[in-house]
Amino acid sequence: MTYVIGEPCIDVMDRACVDECPVDCIYEGERALYIHPDECVDCGACEPVCPVEAIYYEDDLPKALEPYREDNERFFTETLPGRDEPLGTPGGASKLGPLGVDTPLVASHPKPGEDG
Repeated sequence: MTYVIGEPCIDVMDRACVDECPVDCIYEGERALYIHPDECVDCGACEPVCPVEAIYYEDDLPKALEPYREDNERFFTETLPGRDEPLGTPGGASKLGPLGVDTPLVASHPKPGEDG
């Protein structure tokens, strides 16, 4: 089990969760943050500090955010646009820094000010 970051994070990326994470498992895409499902230790430190309530324990995801469970995993298991291979399990987000790429679900989300 793991925590999942959903749609409310897109284009907000407050990063308070990153500061609270004791295992450095929250990675930064271009428009959203992603929790690595294998690196997360289920401590829950990230959830209460999220100012937009985008983080949920995967069993508690609201129905409307359920697509983000698989989407968070895809960030690590699929080859994303502009990358040569899947990210895999790098063992910590801080050594990689912002990755500048998102999953298709996040990338297709309307940007602020766009009709959608």
